[in-house]
Amino acid sequence: MIQRKQVKKTTIYDLAELTGASASAVSSVLNGSWKKRRISAKLAEKITRIAEEQGYALNKPASLLRSKKSKIIGMIVPKYDNRYFGSIVERFESMARERGLFPIITCTQREPALEVEAASAMLSYQVDWMISTGATDPDKITDICAQAGVPTLNLDLPGRHAPSVISDNYGGAKELTHRIFKSCERRLGSAQSLVFVGGRRTDHNTLERLRGFTDAHKERGLEVAESRLLACGYAPEKSEQALKEYVGQGERPIAGLFVNSTISLEGVMRWMLMSGYTGEKQLAMGCFDWDPFVALLGYDIEMVRQDVPAMLDAIFKIIDAGATDKQLIEIPPLFTR
Repeated sequence: MIQRKQVKKTTIYDLAELTGASASAVSSVLNGSWKKRRISAKLAEKITRIAEEQGYALNKPASLLRSKKSKIIGMIVPKYDNRYFGSIVERFESMARERGLFPIITCTQREPALEVEAASAMLSYQVDWMISTGATDPDKITDICAQAGVPTLNLDLPGRHAPSVISDNYGGAKELTHRIFKSCERRLGSAQSLVFVGGRRTDHNTLERLRGFTDAHKERGLEVAESRLLACGYAPEKSEQALKEYVGQGERPIAGLFVNSTISLEGVMRWMLMSGYTGEKQLAMGCFDWDPFVALLGYDIEMVRQDVPAMLDAIFKIIDAGATDKQLIEIPPLFTR
């Protein structure tokens, strides 16, 4: 029989003896908690180097200390419930992997506390970049990441402390409003004041769309009463209820609708069905969002499709260049029926 000599496995205590550090210090370096114990970076790197030389199986945080770059890129998104954010996530993952980066993505439900929690968790993995998509407070995330030396980018909603890539919400909303006016002219013989539904006035994007919506009315010589601006939130039930209340208050009949997202559009369509606005009675409509199934809803509905490929091309152009200077890049949206 051939006897195989067993090779002794290197332990933390062996590494402690070789590095001249305590076993607890070695353990902290290898599990990535050395910064909390205020162990110097010089000692941490020495322990990591000797551990590698001895063939010790390093965990991820320890190996990052040697490589300096994790090749991990993080993204937070507010929702997964529409095609827009879904397409952002899918394309982001593909483009990250093409560059040898590993993407980490999490959904924060538009909750500020969850956004901060997600950013902090990603920092513990030592991400190289953080992308805040549709964040309620992108500047707070940027400030948290800056303390850890991690650069950030804002996508969909802008911030003041980091580069931002968004759609041209003002120009897109203005053009969409004019397209709805033309639909009104075909159906009613003249353009009439529209009703804006969905979104939140605390959002930069909603405010810009409201501005484009209002300016398009002015260019037509039409007034927009405050009561017609139903920025009630994004949830379908909120847009449905807002329209019920609008009609219940005896306001002027609705000639056409500007809907702020496909999420809000769900509630709008429920209200239209219950109110008898079907078939030839369907209202002139436009939606600042896109879904191919809208084509099945009857008469043409003008739609804005945000140019996700162009937006992410701009994001990765910044990452590839390593640029962190503050800038706002606005990507023109696309139009479809």
